[in-house]
Amino acid sequence: MVMLTPNAVAAMLAGDTNLKPLVQVVDLRSIAVPGPPGSGPRFRAIVSDGVATTQVLFASQLCDLARSGVVRRGSIVQLLEYIVNNVNGVRAMVILNMEVLVPECEIIGNPALPPESGVSNPNSTRIDQFNGAPPHRSTAGSTFNTVTRPTDAPLIQRTMAGNSLNMVSKPNESAQVSQPTVQPPYRPAPNYRNRGTIMKNDAPAGIIPISALNPYQGRWAIKARVTAKGEIRRYHNAKGDGKVFSFDLLDSDGGEIRATCFNSLVDRFYEAVEVGKVYVVSRGNLKAAKRDYNHLKNEWEIFLESQSTIELCLDDNSSIPAQRFSFTSIDRIEELENNAIVDVIGVVTVVNPSTTIQRKNGMETLKRTISLKDMSGRSVEVTMWGDLCNREGLQLQGMVECGTFPVLALKAGKVNDYSGKSVGTISSSQLLINPDLAEAHSLRQWFDSGGRDASTQSISRDFTPAASRNEIRKTIAQIKDDGLGMGDKPDWVTVKATVVFFKTDSFCYAACPNMIGDRQCSKKVTKSDSGNWLCDKCNQEFPECDYRYILQIQIQDHTGTTFVTAFQECGQELLGCSARELYLFKENEDPRYTDVLLQCLYQDYLLRLKVKEETYGDERRVKNTVAKVERVDPSAESKFVLDRISRLTVSY
Repeated sequence: MVMLTPNAVAAMLAGDTNLKPLVQVVDLRSIAVPGPPGSGPRFRAIVSDGVATTQVLFASQLCDLARSGVVRRGSIVQLLEYIVNNVNGVRAMVILNMEVLVPECEIIGNPALPPESGVSNPNSTRIDQFNGAPPHRSTAGSTFNTVTRPTDAPLIQRTMAGNSLNMVSKPNESAQVSQPTVQPPYRPAPNYRNRGTIMKNDAPAGIIPISALNPYQGRWAIKARVTAKGEIRRYHNAKGDGKVFSFDLLDSDGGEIRATCFNSLVDRFYEAVEVGKVYVVSRGNLKAAKRDYNHLKNEWEIFLESQSTIELCLDDNSSIPAQRFSFTSIDRIEELENNAIVDVIGVVTVVNPSTTIQRKNGMETLKRTISLKDMSGRSVEVTMWGDLCNREGLQLQGMVECGTFPVLALKAGKVNDYSGKSVGTISSSQLLINPDLAEAHSLRQWFDSGGRDASTQSISRDFTPAASRNEIRKTIAQIKDDGLGMGDKPDWVTVKATVVFFKTDSFCYAACPNMIGDRQCSKKVTKSDSGNWLCDKCNQEFPECDYRYILQIQIQDHTGTTFVTAFQECGQELLGCSARELYLFKENEDPRYTDVLLQCLYQDYLLRLKVKEETYGDERRVKNTVAKVERVDPSAESKFVLDRISRLTVSY
């Protein structure tokens, strides 16, 4: 016979979270609650210990059990984890984890349902006939939010002959009535004696998994390691100036969540929180995570409040990992959408010097690019921003210059798709140099045993669609004769050509210096009446502007000439200086202006071109845009020509 745990409802509502009682679901309903789009309804149930009942709310991870019918009216379940909150003077219980023991059976005992539930007890009439008890209602003055059967109504339970499940069946008129069983009064667990009035819920909040957090819990605590900590960001809105910072938490079950602090809480917690240490965090407001800023796989985010506490844990925390990675190979990054968040690991082969970029608030920040390669045969450009440039960036630069090519693991990088695919750091990104990970050891072994010399194709800047990853060498005449760029998608080709002419009247434009996330706006700006530079896109004015290349270049090979357009990175690669520097040379009539242009003329380059037909007014014409610039390497070019000759020889 399945026996429910006596006095389970009263014990749970009194704060006993270690009981793990057996109860029965006597009513189950779906309810609409606020939450992220697509989160679906939640479920509220009434559970019974055979005598008393109470309403409970299923945590989000248990809602699939109700939706699929695994849990339904009559199910007998064992409550493994639950919490009890005091909401507006009413005891509310949230079920975090449970096990279904019997999917469905008759209602056990004579539970009294709450009047507000709107559900009638199908067995009440027949049980009343046997017990001679009047219809039961909520006990007046009850301390707990429960409904209890009158004390003069004995509990009647029988077994059904031949019932292999030993489930309780409906009583029938021919059945013999058993003797009533009197349940002893509930005695609170020792941990909660002499702690004041129970209704105040003074018991310390129990530690629960991050995955069990939801907005319906009044008191909770999680034990987790800080895996990332963002910088303090300042903002201005209608309420005035403010500041904010966030940090990411990881617990022993692999659950992750972000915690955010505003204003006075920044002063209180910023210095107290350190990456790598374990804390117990309790109290806070859970809201739907904003996917534009929060990449963690959790639908909620913690917003700490004045009552929130963060306590450092000094005991053994080895069960909580230092970091959690989900690596994406570099060749798979080609398939990802813009702004996707990825973890990537590779061997650092190139570290470029850092440069200074102006942010939207007028402050300057550092930018540094490096190149990673992995066993997929691809490499990717990674852009570091801010303090990472001087911290991890300088360390990487020193190691590469010494001939040591370290393995780098990047946690939470953002994918960019401008002129190919690249990855940039964000405020919550982390860089781990030569981490003690299985993936890092495999990469090191591969690189040292021949991967260093393995041919690699970059997916950054010179990225081409999957169908044309192999380099297609064309002459200038073939671009026109083969009708390239006339289709729905652009054609990507490489030409070997000489630069013969520059249009110097408009080689650059005034660009917006505003930083949006980790990327510069770069839209064209104009002078306003105030003398500042106005960006229509950002709707802001700036005292200074940036300058970016938009070079119109004529190139020539043995078959003809054509014009191509080179933007910022490619223009800087051709001329060897920034657009701002060249602009100032020209404005100041500096002779270095002419020197910069002359040193590029009549030089041979390998130019990767994007060829696409575009419409200008009523005219359609093919536009050639430079996607990558390389100086001709005589050795590599000789090998290419010899390979072409050998192919021609075989064909004849």
